[in-house]
Amino acid sequence: MSNNQHPQLTGSEILWATLVGEGVTTVFGYPGGAILPIYDALRKFPIHHVLVRHEQGAAHMADGYARASGRVGVCMATSGPGATNLVTGIATAMLDSIPIVCITGQVSSKVLGSDAFQEVDITGITLPITKHNFLVTRAEDIAATVRQAFQIARSGRPGPVLVDITKDAQQATAAFSFEAAIPEPYRPHPMLKATSTSFDDAVALIRNAKKPIILAGHGINQADNQRGAEAEVIAFAESQGIPVASTLLGLGSFPAAHPLSLGMMGMHGESWVNQAIQEADLLIALGMRFDDRVTGNLAHYAPNAKKIHIEIDPSEINKNVKVDVALIGDLKQTLHTLQPMLSAHASTSLESTKAWLREINQSKGTAAVRDIINLPDNGHLYAAHVIHDIWREAVAAGREKETIIVTDVGQHQMWEAQYFKHEAPRTLVTSGGLGTMGFALPAAIGAKTACPEKDVWVIAGDGGFQMTASELSTIVQEKLAINIAVINNGFLGMVRQWQEAFYDKNYSASPILSPDFVKLAAAHGIDGAHVSERKNVTSTVTKARTSGHAFLINFQVEKEDGVYPMIAPGAALHEMVRRPTKDPLLETAEDE
Repeated sequence: MSNNQHPQLTGSEILWATLVGEGVTTVFGYPGGAILPIYDALRKFPIHHVLVRHEQGAAHMADGYARASGRVGVCMATSGPGATNLVTGIATAMLDSIPIVCITGQVSSKVLGSDAFQEVDITGITLPITKHNFLVTRAEDIAATVRQAFQIARSGRPGPVLVDITKDAQQATAAFSFEAAIPEPYRPHPMLKATSTSFDDAVALIRNAKKPIILAGHGINQADNQRGAEAEVIAFAESQGIPVASTLLGLGSFPAAHPLSLGMMGMHGESWVNQAIQEADLLIALGMRFDDRVTGNLAHYAPNAKKIHIEIDPSEINKNVKVDVALIGDLKQTLHTLQPMLSAHASTSLESTKAWLREINQSKGTAAVRDIINLPDNGHLYAAHVIHDIWREAVAAGREKETIIVTDVGQHQMWEAQYFKHEAPRTLVTSGGLGTMGFALPAAIGAKTACPEKDVWVIAGDGGFQMTASELSTIVQEKLAINIAVINNGFLGMVRQWQEAFYDKNYSASPILSPDFVKLAAAHGIDGAHVSERKNVTSTVTKARTSGHAFLINFQVEKEDGVYPMIAPGAALHEMVRRPTKDPLLETAEDE
């Protein structure tokens, strides 16, 4: 079909038509001069635009949308400061491999490079924090570029892609054909093919292991183009009787209540999990990258263990931890190949793995006496109690698999990982790699937009919440029933804990003054409540969950509680600081 048989559209109309063709129904953004032609054309297309209060919020909303749904999230902003305000959100998505497409307006091509008003080289700025980015200066290139951006964002190891479109390209006209703009078929990296020898080696290691552990990472959720490989991982673990430890972003990819589930590993992971990893003779890493928060001191990490790494990104193989067998490729496809090879030979190690499980389970008992959940109620409200009771209320309502928790970053994030038991994938939305404070509130807007039928909880500290609290108005404007739990301890809690443990209790700039969060919510038109006693937690949580509209609870918790276990910087995984049994608030006590 020739171009004159295709409709002539402006570049702005081509953008929206292409987004519709890609299945986009919601875009998060903020208008401005260099992107006004795009906003002017929006009225012609069936896409809902969510007006954010800050462009960083737009990127986090697109991120939360993608994490909760498995679909590509889309955000947009104008040139200059609008584009640069997206940067933190783009970096957050990059470090956690989240598929988002960011559209930015740019000054007209004829003044590029002249320091025109609100001009900035956003493709140069975002080069290290995007999977790829584009500068588009012609209307006829918009459709093909945007379609390629979506393909790049969701293929292989996912990630953010930015498309910068000059204002004259938005205003010019060109023929549009969605079909003609289809990108070349995705070509996997040439290394994305595990050899039969590697599979044979992996089978031998698994069959001979006496103390194996599966390390479940974020890649389980993202396998098979975001459709996930949870069922395959469960079948693999069950067939071999291998216990499963999870990374922070891997929580929910293996059901917490499963008999083989151990819980979270790493800096604030369960003590028995870290100890088991140190004693293991085989680690099977599934879609995880051995980051420093997982391994501790690399020189002393799992010293007795052989290591199998199943990973889609070849650059992650041997980057941090040298492995014995690498199976490079999509996790779901790789397990489909591996599982029959294991099933063809009855496992000779099932009895030894049962003994291994008994050994691990025995070590849980010593940890239980230090668990704050098991301490008697002494009148103090601990953040761990709040998280635990939100989980118990969801279970009691039969909503634990229909509840998405979106956390900010800090102590409350780690308590959530420890005390909310995730049974389903995509039920924990949190910033792992970048650790972005202010993430929770906007990301929850994205998650609720993607999954309106689910209960969405924001769990944020008093510090991070104030960074993006302006998005409360976005919640009201969009009529979203989002529940908000502010864990208020009057400190930048994790900073304070580190200062107490490693800086002689020099609380430099970590005490923080906060507004009355309930009154702040009311100013935005959101109901709220204060809770300072544990007996009032569950009833208030139920009130929030069943209200049918947004609700904020300010939980006034113990000021100087700490997250335990904790591995100090430079320490080995087994060198954990444990919660003291005599004084639960004592941060630096040595084990008795």
